[in-house]
Amino acid sequence: MRALIVEDEIHLARTLKEMLKTAYFDSDICFDGEAGLDYGLSNVYDVIILDIMLPKLNGFDVAGGLRKAHIDTPILMLTARTDIDDRVKGLDVGADYYLTKPFEMNELLACVRALTRRQGEVVMDELSLGELRLNLSTCMLCCGERSVRLGKKEFAIMRILFSNGQSVVSKETLLNKVWGCDSDAEDNNVEVYISFLRKKLMYLKTNVVIATLRKFGYRLEEPIA
Repeated sequence: MRALIVEDEIHLARTLKEMLKTAYFDSDICFDGEAGLDYGLSNVYDVIILDIMLPKLNGFDVAGGLRKAHIDTPILMLTARTDIDDRVKGLDVGADYYLTKPFEMNELLACVRALTRRQGEVVMDELSLGELRLNLSTCMLCCGERSVRLGKKEFAIMRILFSNGQSVVSKETLLNKVWGCDSDAEDNNVEVYISFLRKKLMYLKTNVVIATLRKFGYRLEEPIA
């Protein structure tokens, strides 16, 4: 999963990025509101952590701009302010939750986990298609009695494919969500990791395949016998 951190305190932003790694999030960082809005409009993030007091555009304007553009990514607002009017304003412009600085990192992680669950969603440890299973806690891909551990990017790609069901996932989406918007990675990087995953599927002897739809992208398929 991928988070966007919009925070002008450089040390805090980098600390948040390292902390989110423990919850299997990759993160992009912006240090001003204009960049944060631009990144957020890409709509590739699973959660946005947004400070209020920012250069160029404040957090209220960023959140409002995202909601006006119909970006529904969950937003966790951070602020050193304790004024109740600020909290109300943040929620009114589209934030989903509010944390006042200083806060405990465990509390922030709990908020992020809560925000990235869909409303009413049952929290699962495993995704599956037919006989193929992806354990979200151990990063193990399993079929029957066979299993194989996935690397970080392999796991991220497979999780996206599982989560999208029959929908096709484009290379651009995989590049943005797995490598990040600022990455120099290209289509070839995606192709290489898809090749790695296909070899692991062969090892597992599953009938589930990663299908390529030319000029569109990839999806998981379970061939009909």
